[in-house]
Amino acid sequence: MANPLLFLQQVRTEVGKVVWPTRREVLMTTIMVFIMAALTSVFFFLVDTIIQYGLTSTLGMFD
Repeated sequence: MANPLLFLQQVRTEVGKVVWPTRREVLMTTIMVFIMAALTSVFFFLVDTIIQYGLTSTLGMFD
């Protein structure tokens, strides 16, 4: 079993090697996520509306 202190030292060393994103990179990525989520929701809304119209038209023929 490994020594817990050695493990923590290795973890600290590895965390020091991580290249953390800048504030600007985080902000730009966050904005892109919100834009893509909005575009995706609009796309699925339109697809849902088209399918609803098609089904309503198709089922309306049998009334």
